[in-house]
Formats: sequence, structure tokens, C-alpha cells
Amino acid sequence: MAGIDFQSLRREVGMEAVLKLLGFVPACRHGSQVRGPCPIHGAKRPENRSFSANLSLNAYRCFRCGSYGNQLDLWAGATAQPLHQAAMDLCEKLNHPVPLLQRSQNGRKKSAPRG
Repeated sequence: MAGIDFQSLRREVGMEAVLKLLGFVPACRHGSQVRGPCPIHGAKRPENRSFSANLSLNAYRCFRCGSYGNQLDLWAGATAQPLHQAAMDLCEKLNHPVPLLQRSQNGRKKSAPRG
């Protein structure tokens, strides 16, 4: 299994793209902060505001189910996948190349060159 450069993926794919894929419709928005129903625990009412995401910081928190993290954590939680599989799936859905780690000559992992 190839190593994924999660740091690069988090830089390249933002929270807004993940929320759009999940069909998230915010109940309210204040600048880069959106609130609405949680895509992880499946809040049903559209006016629910237990879920909060900061689009500029790529961070979220649900005050009902306690879930929190970055955009990859959100995709993994909402799709019930382990992080590695969720990252691969997210890249596929967005038609985005998967940033892979490569081993350097001294055996350490490093980011693959982007072209």
C-alpha cells in the first residue's frame, strides 16, 4: 500500500470542496464559518446548527456527536472509511491526483515531486 502525503492533500483539497461533495447546506454563514446539520451523525433537520466548520482553517466540530478534525477526518467520518481509504476515495471523487510519499535514498519518506 502506497503512503499518502496527507499534509499535501490537506493543502490541496479544502474543507469547502469536501462539504460540497457531502451535499452540506449551511443553516447560517458568518465569514468563513458555516454551521448546519452534521454530515457525520446524520442530523435530519436542515435548520440544525450543531455542526460548525471554518473554511479558512479547514477545521470542523460537531457539538452534538463530538466529532472534530480537518477535511480528511470529515470525509473519513461521513463515509465511514479508514483515513487512507477515505483519502484515496476523496481524490477519486474530485478527480485529483493522490499525492504519494516516496522513499529517499536514506530510507526516509518524502513527498513525491508534483508536476
